[in-house]
Amino acid sequence: MKITEQLGSALGATVEDFDHTRASGADIEALKHLVYTKKIAVLKGQNLTPRQFLDLGRRLGRPETYYEPMYHHPELREIFVSSNVPENGRQIGVPKTGKFWHADYQFMPDPFGITLIHPQVVPQKNRGTYFIDMGRAYLKLPGDLRKQVAGTYCRHSVRKYFKIRPHDVYRPLSEIIEEVERKTPAVRQPTTFTHPLTGETVLYISEGFTVGIEDADGKPLGDDLLHRLFEATGQLDDTFEHDNIHLQGFARGDLLIWDNRSLIHRARHTATPEPTVSHRVTVHDERKLHDGIPAA
Repeated sequence: MKITEQLGSALGATVEDFDHTRASGADIEALKHLVYTKKIAVLKGQNLTPRQFLDLGRRLGRPETYYEPMYHHPELREIFVSSNVPENGRQIGVPKTGKFWHADYQFMPDPFGITLIHPQVVPQKNRGTYFIDMGRAYLKLPGDLRKQVAGTYCRHSVRKYFKIRPHDVYRPLSEIIEEVERKTPAVRQPTTFTHPLTGETVLYISEGFTVGIEDADGKPLGDDLLHRLFEATGQLDDTFEHDNIHLQGFARGDLLIWDNRSLIHRARHTATPEPTVSHRVTVHDERKLHDGIPAA
């Protein structure tokens, strides 16, 4: 396994000559350590079948199955499919996913630690995913903002970007909203937490899923504070030129693994989309997202 840090970037490293079927336990731990410290590992030459991809995920932890079936791979439900390319006239997975800043499963009570993405059909031009390291972003906050968020909590919900499912057509909107709120009620997490594997402080907010901020007693602190946090971290910069934003490219045969605790990300979409298909596996590693989440 050959590791090369990405030049000119604080984020990311490439990994060559990695084969999960032959990797030792020490190799797997080294790969996970790389993900925690460099945040993104790009494994080269990973032309894996869906089952091989899932097997790689299982070597890193316990895969989590997405709660909405329309995203599932037709044979392996643990694989989440993002695709705008029909197969035999049938839509597999969901197109245009992730067009907003978020951490995966941030709106659920027990988010996972590691995300794996295996691109299947790669756009020729507008390829890549935007990332923000929310540990580094926290350190760069003005001092007054860091003081204001100390000891606070945020609520996260899927309601803002919930995608209408095929069986929702012709249903009353109020009925769909009621179901969303019942199945995935907003969850409360500390605004900052200590990363259990690196010790860094992570600012756990995203423009896509964070819907409110409150003090320890549950008193709302107002939308202005959240707006200032989104702005300071770069999430409101539509030019994507903010210093916090990192564009991670990829090519056919690449497999991306990233730290879902400290990174938020946003898919790169354009007004005239190119064919694109990717498979995602998400896994719980040996620790909870943070030590404030009770063990199962």
